[in-house]
Amino acid sequence: MEFKYGEKIATREAYGKVLAELGAEHDFVVLDADLAEATKTVYFKKAFPDRFFDCGIAESNMIGVAAGLAAAGKPVFASSFAMFAAGRAFEQIRNSVAYPHLNVKIAATHAGITVGEDGATHQCLEDLALMRVIPGMTVVNPSDAVEAAAALKAALETDGPFYLRFGRYAVPVIHDPEGYKFELGHGELMRDGKDVTVVATGMMVSLALEAAEKLAAVGISVRVVNIHTIKPLDADIISAAARETGAIVTAEEHNFIGGLGSAVAEVVAECCPVPVLRVGVEDTFGRSGKVPPLLEAYGLTADNIADKVRKAIALK
Repeated sequence: MEFKYGEKIATREAYGKVLAELGAEHDFVVLDADLAEATKTVYFKKAFPDRFFDCGIAESNMIGVAAGLAAAGKPVFASSFAMFAAGRAFEQIRNSVAYPHLNVKIAATHAGITVGEDGATHQCLEDLALMRVIPGMTVVNPSDAVEAAAALKAALETDGPFYLRFGRYAVPVIHDPEGYKFELGHGELMRDGKDVTVVATGMMVSLALEAAEKLAAVGISVRVVNIHTIKPLDADIISAAARETGAIVTAEEHNFIGGLGSAVAEVVAECCPVPVLRVGVEDTFGRSGKVPPLLEAYGLTADNIADKVRKAIALK
């Protein structure tokens, strides 16, 4: 599937369509928990009905089925909403998939506050923390459709458990579809700068770039780093940012406890202690509402990133 720079498309949409394309080239199985229309695995279901299995509203059982298929030699993509894929099925992911290091890819959609009107019960703000603590689990949170497609291919090529985080909300394509190269475990320098670094993940990367542009107009030079791979984390790009810019702001559509902000702070504390301020959901649940007002209410905006940048610079 081709994507155009600047167009808005949800990463779940890219996941579903690219999954179907990959199905024509590779022999794998897709499982879903009665949400194929929403997770977009419906594209694969229509193209390869003999390799698609609906496990019903039973994510724990779905992961058990995925583990059995993987143990028999079949790579598996298992999909549901992030709250249920990472939350409801945590024990099965830990014990049945990660402990024996099976080739199961958990493709979780509808992550973060941008689930919108579905409200707090479906707005998963804890999944990155839950998945990155599991030994041997690779955790990827793509920033746009181009990166989602590339991450999906990387998951298929990587043996072992893999967590992919996708969103419901349409976000802008910020990568050149022709020139982008995805490197698992390596952060991406999106914009260079000398005064401070914003380390962002997922949909917050585009907002970090927007904040950097605004700050450039008032003479503040901001480096922007895209961390698509939460685990294994690129400690080198983060430590270099700490040494070279002297302050870091993290930005994520996730509880700022346990996710990207915590991971970056861990690296910085060990290698090069500098001020680290975090933009994220501040240890609270979400609530139902339209996406733009929700982002504003929870501080997931370019303006809030810019404010944290100014505060971080003042702490240097």
